[in-house]
Amino acid sequence: MDLLEIIILGLLQGLTEFLPISSSAHLILVPVVTGWPDQGLAFDVAVHMGTLCAVVIYFRKDIRQIIKEWTCSLVNRKSTPMSRLGWGVLFGTIPVGLAGLFVNNVVGDEALRSPQVIGIASIAFGLLLWVTDKLAVHKYDTHNMGWKDVLFIGCAQALALIPGTSRSGITITAGLFMGLTRDAAARFSFLLSIPVIVLAGGLKMKELIEVGNSMQWDAIILGTLISGISAYLCIHYFLKMLDRIGMGPFVLYRVILGIVLLVVFGTN
Repeated sequence: MDLLEIIILGLLQGLTEFLPISSSAHLILVPVVTGWPDQGLAFDVAVHMGTLCAVVIYFRKDIRQIIKEWTCSLVNRKSTPMSRLGWGVLFGTIPVGLAGLFVNNVVGDEALRSPQVIGIASIAFGLLLWVTDKLAVHKYDTHNMGWKDVLFIGCAQALALIPGTSRSGITITAGLFMGLTRDAAARFSFLLSIPVIVLAGGLKMKELIEVGNSMQWDAIILGTLISGISAYLCIHYFLKMLDRIGMGPFVLYRVILGIVLLVVFGTN
């Protein structure tokens, strides 16, 4: 990989992991559009670890409190808002974990990686986000979530296995549908990303060890740094601007991207 590829792919992963526009779709499309060779499994793992570090560092105070109160809840059987949030993140991860194992071991994901699938998913789930954002009550924060909310958001997250859906996009959509504020829906989505990235990264690392590919360490280190820094900035400014700009700009981008892909690559 040359320097330009590393910078572009690292930035794309960092910026699109937490925006509701699908990071997997962009990483799939870049080699298709540019003609670059596939960046390889090792680089994909590296840039995902960069975004994992970003979200953990950004929410480090919340995560410390969640772990502390969740651990105490195991001992004294007393529930607190933060311990319930910790349980919510854990239980909300189960559906996508099961779905991911099924797709990886039974279905295979190659059939889902076409530009046509990405285009259709980008438009469909983008419009769903727009409609939900417009009709949602934006009333509750994460401490008001019940198990029904967690289960619904967790099951919705499993749809993100379809490239173009966007993990953050579909979980924010589900959160808004259940009455969360934009900020609460986004924060819960970002916290949900932590176990998902760990599980996906572990699965890819297992594949990497089995394949035994050599590492291009300079590309891996630089890509990780770029994705981590850009992801941290993305989280910060997205949360800061979310109530002011809403979901409209991201929906518009998704629809335009989807139309372009369907026009260029067709619908067959």
